[in-house]
Amino acid sequence: MKKKELFLLASICLFNYSTSKAKEKPNIVLLIADDVSFDDFGCYGNKIVKTPNINRLAIEGMRFNNAFLVTSSSSPSRCSMITGRYPHSTGAAELHTPLPETEIPFPLLLKQNNYYTAQAGKWHMGPSVYRAFDRYTDNNGDDNGDGGELNWVRFLKERKQDKPFFLWLASHDAHRPWGADNFFISHDPNAVYVPLYFANTPETRSDIASYYNEIARFDYYVGEVRKELERQGVFENTIMIIMADNGRPFPRCKTRVYDSGMKTPFIVSWPRGIKHKGSVSNSLISSIDIAPTLLELAGVEITNNIQGLSFSAILENPSNEIRKVIYAEHNWHDYEAYERMVRTKEYLYVFNGRANLSNGGPADSKISSTQKSLNMVRDKGLLTAAQADIFITPRPAEEFYDLSKDSLQIINVASLPLYQKELTEFRKLFKSWQQKTGDTMPENLTKDWFDRETGEPLKNKNMRGTMPGK
Repeated sequence: MKKKELFLLASICLFNYSTSKAKEKPNIVLLIADDVSFDDFGCYGNKIVKTPNINRLAIEGMRFNNAFLVTSSSSPSRCSMITGRYPHSTGAAELHTPLPETEIPFPLLLKQNNYYTAQAGKWHMGPSVYRAFDRYTDNNGDDNGDGGELNWVRFLKERKQDKPFFLWLASHDAHRPWGADNFFISHDPNAVYVPLYFANTPETRSDIASYYNEIARFDYYVGEVRKELERQGVFENTIMIIMADNGRPFPRCKTRVYDSGMKTPFIVSWPRGIKHKGSVSNSLISSIDIAPTLLELAGVEITNNIQGLSFSAILENPSNEIRKVIYAEHNWHDYEAYERMVRTKEYLYVFNGRANLSNGGPADSKISSTQKSLNMVRDKGLLTAAQADIFITPRPAEEFYDLSKDSLQIINVASLPLYQKELTEFRKLFKSWQQKTGDTMPENLTKDWFDRETGEPLKNKNMRGTMPGK
């Protein structure tokens, strides 16, 4: 064969190989931590917590600085992620309410389009979601391990090899009670960072150190998943997303609509798809944007019931914007609640529909040593304004925060004349979103199941009221 013919044949083969690679659908691995706030990974500025594997993925991929959940409550958050819909729109707005069968989990759409789908670890979405996965661990006799990560690598190894795959890998880390204090990675209580709304006591520091230990265990298994993807030779074309379902399980964090509860770490690794390695995006994204984004990247039609927006354009260019406003909600989670949040990069607006009630966090946080330390400071009459937040009753009906001056949302400026124009605009945004998405505020919301001071169960535990939404 002549050189010219050989060159032509090689060119055709190279073209066909490149074309097949371009058409190859990406694999997807979604890794969800349990109860972790955005600033508790090393790549987000925490210099004490040990997260080398997540940090490495952030350095090689893309880190999002403005990723938000639609609720800081575990099962409603997961149900929203898997449907791309707000909690009050899913029929599963409250903690421990299963997703109705009428809702469509996006992994089901992937499965129907030749993806192998598997779930390992924490479930918390109800039995109707089983149909979305070829394999899952809920009630199937699989030992997930204390942190929920034990089957992650095993399921990856045992996947079908002839299909692209989607893995929903969910941990119990860092949910109370603590279980990683005997894990081989530990943290010194004297070195931890204590937020200003906690009481800086030895008990609080020990509590935070145990929380860091759980995060470190989650990070370890993230690293093990990466190693297995590399061993199989599929890491380059696998989208890995690392995030959390809600904020840290501490006072003023979990369940709350402030950034300490609603802002999530969000790292995307995709060597073949992300051109700007180590890039940082300050663009706003919501957890309901995950579903449409992954469907688009997998070449699957985005159904019209999805309320989120695809952020695939941000993966191409981190400065691209897909939304100007974030909306979130706080419904029943151990305690009666109706709280709504509207957030831009500049301001955060809060509507308290149960302003007569305190907003102290979930029951597992109520019995923590961090909470007990705050109780001691309160009883001595020494609380700071930031520490007093969880005890305030009645609460303001509205809160407004200037994020350029108050990133922690400590100083409510809703009553200041300087902000009345902006406050009016955010009220309109809130009302418009309620009408557009069918949000409601029933009179008979689910009441408290636990004592607001002690966290102990009440006699009316397990009695449900009416959930928000049409």
